[in-house]
Amino acid sequence: MCAVIQDEFRISQPAVSQHLRVLRESGLATVRPQGTRRLYAVSEGPLREIDVWLDHFRRFWTPPLEALATELARGRRQRRLAQTDDDGSDES
Repeated sequence: MCAVIQDEFRISQPAVSQHLRVLRESGLATVRPQGTRRLYAVSEGPLREIDVWLDHFRRFWTPPLEALATELARGRRQRRLAQTDDDGSDES
């Protein structure tokens, strides 16, 4: 698990351990020893509480994020159409 996190986020093993310790101490994760390894699991209860709390704020960022997604899609479409025009692929 630690190696996966290290590779994914490009952080050192001590940094991974520190992050996992913070998650455990905050109640967001549990750990159980298995031989020389430590197995971590996400604690669903605290994450549900965070999700409920975040619900109060989602109305502020959801519309702007949806508008951003629309603008990004529009920009990709315009670039794709411009590239088609530049390539001459759209000639009849």
